[in-house]
Amino acid sequence: MNIEQQFNLIADEYDNNRKKFIPCFNDFYQSTTEFIASNIENPKRILDLGAGTGLLSYFWFRHFPTSEYVLVDIADEMLNVARKRFSGINNVYYSILDYSNELPKESFDVVASALSIHHLENNDKSDLFSRIYDILPSNGLFVNYDQFCAGDPEMNDWFDSYWENQLANSGLTEHDIELWKERRKLDRECSVEQETEMLYKSNFKAVKCIYSCQKFSVIAAIK
Repeated sequence: MNIEQQFNLIADEYDNNRKKFIPCFNDFYQSTTEFIASNIENPKRILDLGAGTGLLSYFWFRHFPTSEYVLVDIADEMLNVARKRFSGINNVYYSILDYSNELPKESFDVVASALSIHHLENNDKSDLFSRIYDILPSNGLFVNYDQFCAGDPEMNDWFDSYWENQLANSGLTEHDIELWKERRKLDRECSVEQETEMLYKSNFKAVKCIYSCQKFSVIAAIK
């Protein structure tokens, strides 16, 4: 199955299992977003790439409820969960779009993504970062909450092994684990250091990993 089919298949269970799949869930999503929000002005428009069920936008919305949100994903069933999440809220919009090929033509003050860009090959990541740069204003912000390899193969084995052991003891069903193993075949992880270099090459003036816990890191880049 391709990425769209894989994620449509698990849309309804996605949020329920997310905390089990990400042992550092609260720090990764909540604390990091609080840190970012404390350092920026209220954005007018926020673009969420690979938005899925709208989980990342939910954490941003808690800090910036008056911002306009555009949630982009290729899996309509995932966006249907997001539509339910933000039901009755009129400043959240949805777009079924493959962001690896195109981005919305409007400009945004913030572009954010969670656990999506690691599905792209490195040359496609670099191309995406350049296109994100182009739709941001001066001092605009890009934030990538994502899954990374360790860089060093031996250390990456440590990361993977520890994560797998955590999942085995998380309460996930065997079916959940099997679906996760299938999704892992679609992963094209780079290291934090590689992505930082890509972002600098895309002309971002300041790039920093602001959170890291084994497989999961958050990188912020300012235009």
